[in-house]
Amino acid sequence: MGFFGKLFHSARTQSLVLIDISSGSVAGGYAHYQEGAPPALLYSRRLPIEIQGGEPHERAMLRALNALGSALISEGAPILMRHTGSGSADAVFFSVDAPWQETKVRTESFERKTPFTFTKSMVTTALEKTSITVPEKVLADESVIGTTLNGYETREPYGKKVTRATIIVLTSFIDAKVSEGIVQILRGLFHTKSLFSIAGSSLRYQAMRAAFPHERNALIFDIIGPLFSIALVRKGFLVAVTEMPESVSVKSADRWTEKVVSELTKLAERYPLPRTIFLLAQEQDIPSLEEALTAVRLGGLWLSDNPPRIVSVLPSHLSEFVQQAAPASPDLPLLFMALYWRYHFDK
Repeated sequence: MGFFGKLFHSARTQSLVLIDISSGSVAGGYAHYQEGAPPALLYSRRLPIEIQGGEPHERAMLRALNALGSALISEGAPILMRHTGSGSADAVFFSVDAPWQETKVRTESFERKTPFTFTKSMVTTALEKTSITVPEKVLADESVIGTTLNGYETREPYGKKVTRATIIVLTSFIDAKVSEGIVQILRGLFHTKSLFSIAGSSLRYQAMRAAFPHERNALIFDIIGPLFSIALVRKGFLVAVTEMPESVSVKSADRWTEKVVSELTKLAERYPLPRTIFLLAQEQDIPSLEEALTAVRLGGLWLSDNPPRIVSVLPSHLSEFVQQAAPASPDLPLLFMALYWRYHFDK
């Protein structure tokens, strides 16, 4: 039984604390899972990160996180109690965004002259041997996000005879000192050792696959936080991720659009660009971002007068997968977290 399975009750229910940590704010919520039904987000709260007197950014973040945790316990736990009969969660799941996270994509290949049975243990051994280390960062998540057998994509690869197999691995890292500080605060607040982490960009990509399973070719512009990343999905596989440096903030529209065009031009030299762009951003920022993208006339990168289709992802797009039961306005990053965990809960 995997570590997710160990958290399930006999009736296949589970309560979870969700924590989203971005550069400018922290958010938290309680989600409840029950087999056969969408998870319910019962409570949510978002607090700004306020830097005082030139203190380090991470110190201000940890202070905001501590205040958020206190609110979750004093305000959210009673709501969880009324809904489930218990005010305690089974686990805490937190995601961390830039500037404290990093995401990498790699492929691993298996090939022999004679047919062999492709197994999960074979993949596990390969991942252990090729594990990536990043100085001063800790591994937060390593997920196999795509598999091809003899050149054909498959969703159920194990146990099949092949001569050639390839897996695509998405790995996320979090700054070691920041991760240690986060874990210390969360364990002190919620008195649990069941803490699980992931980089925000990795989480949102995997949640997008669940929310839009038929969009197999797309660009994902992730502007949830103050920074920006581009993910390229081809034939259902993540093939490239570009994370912008802090100096290229979306708040500087001219420099931002210039960087967008530069990065897309580089991608177009390696891959045909899909005509769908998913825009992940705070709802109040969407109109200005759409206007900026329209103004740069991206259609030229596709050698066409027709611009690509921009799909701004809203909380309503996730309503089929996550029930917004909290009285607060829907928080898109928390909804993505609830959807991501639902995928593992259902499996």
